[in-house]
Amino acid sequence: VTRNAVLASPERRVKASLRSPLMLPRLAAVDPELTLDLPPEITAATGLDALTQLIEPFVSVRANPMTDLFCLEGIARVARSLERACCDGGDVAARSDMALASLLGGLALANAGLGAVHGFAAPVGGMFEAPHGAVCAALLPHVILTNIRALHARAPDGEALARYRRVAQILTGRADVEPEDSAKWVAELSRRLRIPALAAYGITAAHTEALVEAAARASSMKGNPLPLTPEELRGILLAAL
Repeated sequence: VTRNAVLASPERRVKASLRSPLMLPRLAAVDPELTLDLPPEITAATGLDALTQLIEPFVSVRANPMTDLFCLEGIARVARSLERACCDGGDVAARSDMALASLLGGLALANAGLGAVHGFAAPVGGMFEAPHGAVCAALLPHVILTNIRALHARAPDGEALARYRRVAQILTGRADVEPEDSAKWVAELSRRLRIPALAAYGITAAHTEALVEAAARASSMKGNPLPLTPEELRGILLAAL
């Protein structure tokens, strides 16, 4: 349901996104039964990628009332069903929730854009043999927390902090939360689902500068709720190692 197709060039160690309205499908057949035998580790990584593709458009500078509806519904479905789908792959209701959440995320990102998680994911995936979903899963809690800290410092009266609080309310099922609780919830779920750190793919602190420079140029960064400094980008990457 997007107009994007991603190609990887191992020789050049880059990933490029091709975009054209001609790639939009006339019909998308989303069948959750095709995912019933997906292994738990892939279910976890791709499920957290789906969550990323719902949270990032919701806090994007291009968010709009239509994409908000997609994001809020999708986040709620991930919150109640991702861990269930990982623990019991045959849970059709959980798989259906995740399939619909993934679809809603595609519709949201196609119209509102993404953010710093995907800004990093492209260069990381190009330079290393690291699965996209696993990369997004490893980065997500650290990007959320860094964005929230930056918003407190530079845009405390903006709408993005309230949006992160709304995400936290949906994820935790509680009203009395702070924006930071969204990052905490994601980090705790990632630990339970055994999401590997980026170091598992051979990424070290020595790669930080090259990845930060590439991420800063990524088109996905334009949707982030505010521009992040090189120091903040560096901190995200080091925290995810």
